[in-house]
Amino acid sequence: RISQQADTEHLSRWEMWRTISSTSLRKALSEVKGLSSYLVPWQRDIHSIEGKFGTAVKSYFSFLRFLVLLNFINFILMFSFITLPTIISKYGIFNSTIAYISPENTEDVCTIYEPNGNKGLVYFYTYLKDLLSGTGFLEVTSLFYGYYSIDAIWFSITGYNLPLAYLLATFAYLALSFLWIIKRSVQGFKRNLVHDADPFQSYCNKVFAGWDFCITDPNAAQLKHRSLQYELQADLEDEKLRQKIAERRMEEKLRIYSLRIVTNIIVIAILSACFYSIYRVTVFSQENSSVSIRDDARTNLDINNANSLLNLLVQYLPSIVITLANFIGPLIFTFLIRFEDYTPAFEIKITLLRCVFVRLASIGVLLFSLWSQISNCGSNKCKPCGYNYKLYPCWESDVGQEMYKLMIFDFIVILAVALFVDFPRKLLVNHCSCKLVQRFGLKEFVISDNVLEIIYGQTICWIGTFFSPLLPAIATIKYFIIFYVKKIVLRHTRKPAAKPIRASSSNFFFLVVLLIGLLLAFVPLAVSIAHIPSSKACGPFRNFNTSWEVIPDKILEFPTVLQQFLFGMASEAFAVPVFVILCIIMFYVIALARAHKRVVEQLREQLV
Repeated sequence: RISQQADTEHLSRWEMWRTISSTSLRKALSEVKGLSSYLVPWQRDIHSIEGKFGTAVKSYFSFLRFLVLLNFINFILMFSFITLPTIISKYGIFNSTIAYISPENTEDVCTIYEPNGNKGLVYFYTYLKDLLSGTGFLEVTSLFYGYYSIDAIWFSITGYNLPLAYLLATFAYLALSFLWIIKRSVQGFKRNLVHDADPFQSYCNKVFAGWDFCITDPNAAQLKHRSLQYELQADLEDEKLRQKIAERRMEEKLRIYSLRIVTNIIVIAILSACFYSIYRVTVFSQENSSVSIRDDARTNLDINNANSLLNLLVQYLPSIVITLANFIGPLIFTFLIRFEDYTPAFEIKITLLRCVFVRLASIGVLLFSLWSQISNCGSNKCKPCGYNYKLYPCWESDVGQEMYKLMIFDFIVILAVALFVDFPRKLLVNHCSCKLVQRFGLKEFVISDNVLEIIYGQTICWIGTFFSPLLPAIATIKYFIIFYVKKIVLRHTRKPAAKPIRASSSNFFFLVVLLIGLLLAFVPLAVSIAHIPSSKACGPFRNFNTSWEVIPDKILEFPTVLQQFLFGMASEAFAVPVFVILCIIMFYVIALARAHKRVVEQLREQLV
């Protein structure tokens, strides 16, 4: 201390001021960082859930909060670069040009698009039907692709290329989602890797270094105590199961493996039945509902309540069948998983993977069915326009309506299950002494079903945003409401899990499944943008054969040297060497990781 005082006396005033300022700045930044934690949405609610139901359930709500923020950012992106410029130009604030196509390039029948805007006196149930199906007055709003007919917006002498902005904004929200998920996945992978490296080390970390000594609030201390208790219970449960697996005899192993083979055969049969049903129902719905809607729009006649409800039911048939498959499939899988004797964490993973094939692949089957109808060129239906213009004059808006209906119906089902299944079951358990009711009791919070529920909705949002630019706003509101609905359902109608589940591996696996959903969303979007001819009657790409053509068309406006450079980067001569170099780097990193792993093992042996 004396030496420090002596050093301080020899310091100049400038050095003393700089030292004091840096110290004050570090303190201020630390306080700001502490205060910023209060700005994180639902932080107190999530800590409370963690204390009562464990870290695995807490990871679900943190995951839900992440999707709310992600969709809000995507909405800001799409609204700022697509919707807002279009609305401004519609009001005449800036000069704009409509994307008209030359009569020499296509026939007149391809440019006919007459959406039903519900002009005149309209009944209330018609508005309700339009709100649920995305037709009528919603079809002509900025919610769907057909509204964006602007080709360019002029700010004095500068032009804003809306088709290019539309396509680049689509790439931007997909890239943003991909990078954000990868960033969170890497963080989760590091924690998972540290935990799985040595179970004993993980146990010691919890016992000797798990407590936060900065906690002064008794309630916060109690929540932290419960959280550590859940983690230790999960470790003990895993150790117990590992010991049980090690003590299995050969007869027991043969029995378990036989049951698993039979179970997987049943799962494959269920998936096949679901996919075939979705395909047949989608074809039937499109062939009947689209013709009925177009006829109503052209004749402009009022239809009675029965016909309107029947038409709405036909339009919603794919959504109903997909929802039934998503509801019945996981129930069967949850029942079958009990006979396969997996660990609780692995049960979540295998059930999630099976349900992923039901939910995400069902969206793929729906889109495949739609594309087969859009590209159905039998009897020269597609000859003038390149697509089935009679059934789909603006096929992008039709696909957007299907995604909109899936999202709305999924939200309605979540609310209906909470109101008409969960709370009545709670009342029966509390007020009915029947042995059958008490035997079933309160239901546990099944993490796999709830996680897949929101991943399914998020995949719909990623696919549908190109066809319905404001769909992320609907997803943000949907997940915001679902957070409070699930919180109320959890606290009042659920009981804590009988088998504690660790959050580290579960949270990482949630992000991996979400990444699978995003990668699956790339496929239909790539086909829609690069392969299927764009509608000639609506949208900003009516001047182009496909939506992708706006990119090379813009590149042709660049200087010749830059054109050659960009086209060279897109050629096979550039792609093959880059692929080889990436493979070499990947093999180098793998070899380096193996070398590091061997060094770590040697150091552990030396420590022992």
